[in-house]
Amino acid sequence: QVQLVESGGGLVQPGGSLRLSCAASGSIFSINTMGWYRQAPGKERELVATITSAGSTNYAASVKGRFTISRDDAKNTVHLQMNSLKPEDTAVYYCNADIRTYYYRDTPYNYWGQGTQVTVSS
Repeated sequence: QVQLVESGGGLVQPGGSLRLSCAASGSIFSINTMGWYRQAPGKERELVATITSAGSTNYAASVKGRFTISRDDAKNTVHLQMNSLKPEDTAVYYCNADIRTYYYRDTPYNYWGQGTQVTVSS
């Protein structure tokens, strides 16, 4: 079994910063791409940022230059540093990862965290 647990969400004023973290645990053999997605009320879930095992990153245009994704493979964690936050960044943020377990080393499976609320409001 694999679990992804997010932390770091909360309420912040416009222009402020938050740092989200996601820790993967379980029978993990290796982790490929990790990423963050978000879903605002009444909207579809959308990609925020991803990072490959080689360290290549990809960002949604709406967050480029404000958000930074990073990972610590020794701790099986991924982080999202969010600066210059705007009210439109308000959403539930979900961690996502492609993980090979010890039982299925040849096939990565996609896992989701339970989500953490980020609210940007004055």
